[in-house]
Amino acid sequence: MDSVLEIENIKKSFTGIKIVDEISFSVKEGEFFSILGPSGCGKTTLLRMIAGFLEQDAGSIQIRGQEMTGISPNKRPVNLVFQNLALFPMMDVGENIAFGLKRKKLSAAQIEKKVSAMLKIVHLEGYEKKSVAKLSGGQKQRVAIARSLVLEPSILLLDEPLGALDLKLREQMKIELKKLQIEVGTTFIYITHDQSEALVMSDRVAVMNNGKFEQIDTPENLYGNPKTSFVASFVGETNRFEAKLTQNDTHPMVQTIEGIDFSVTLIDENIKENCSLFVRPEAIVLMVEENMEDMNYFDLTVKTILFDGSNTKILANINDTEHEIMVALPQNRQFAHVRKGVSIKAGVHVSDCKCYLS
Repeated sequence: MDSVLEIENIKKSFTGIKIVDEISFSVKEGEFFSILGPSGCGKTTLLRMIAGFLEQDAGSIQIRGQEMTGISPNKRPVNLVFQNLALFPMMDVGENIAFGLKRKKLSAAQIEKKVSAMLKIVHLEGYEKKSVAKLSGGQKQRVAIARSLVLEPSILLLDEPLGALDLKLREQMKIELKKLQIEVGTTFIYITHDQSEALVMSDRVAVMNNGKFEQIDTPENLYGNPKTSFVASFVGETNRFEAKLTQNDTHPMVQTIEGIDFSVTLIDENIKENCSLFVRPEAIVLMVEENMEDMNYFDLTVKTILFDGSNTKILANINDTEHEIMVALPQNRQFAHVRKGVSIKAGVHVSDCKCYLS
């Protein structure tokens, strides 16, 4: 699959502060590529440079092999969907979608055909004459995306487009956006601070921190095999222990500051002493018998149950210490008896105990 976008060593600073720091990556034709990171990490600045609203200080941006440096936003083969959508309130749905086509001076018949086809794709047939003020939040999202897609851009850039929606609608729109992207086949580059959005929708995700990409990978690998402590802590829920390496041979071991020993998997080979240990809540096995190899065993005392339907967890103290850990409960009623104060024997596989430089 050919690359539609090639970024090489791109930089951007404001008042001497590096916002985007020598980033290089490529995006494949038809890919849903997300850039995930906390507020202020530089992801929106990066998107605006791709769109042409900001000029990079150094580096190259190529779309379909053409260098974009010096090319204005309206002449780049991209379109940008903002969080606030920027729909025209004085225009109806059809006029909003047709706006860019009219500027291209297409005939009325061509415009009508393209608008009708796009309304069908976004499941808004019959809404041509409807006021945008009377649309739901999700419908407005689809109109904004249709207005961009009707121009047939090489890349659609989306800057946290679901951020203003309520939780339930956001969950629905994640699925709608993914289905839409598959249907139209356009390359999507999606900016978000919401890990769930990135994991659910994307073919690949770049995790950004302090102006750099820490890892570019599939959602499955980002979650299951994070390469840095930042990715491990930012993507998904996790339990973190500060620890020291006590044995480093074929069976590395650490001791946490609470005095708990773990056999671990060292992700960073440069660990000499201090490290951070991460254990996912769902990796912890409850009511386990101490007869399995390559397992760490410990006792848990339940502090409280955090009921959230299928995502119910328990918060517990480990080995009579004050350290709290989160444990995901399987929803098969096996642990329906668990209550506050109950002690449970638990374990976690060595491969699920991942250590990184602190």
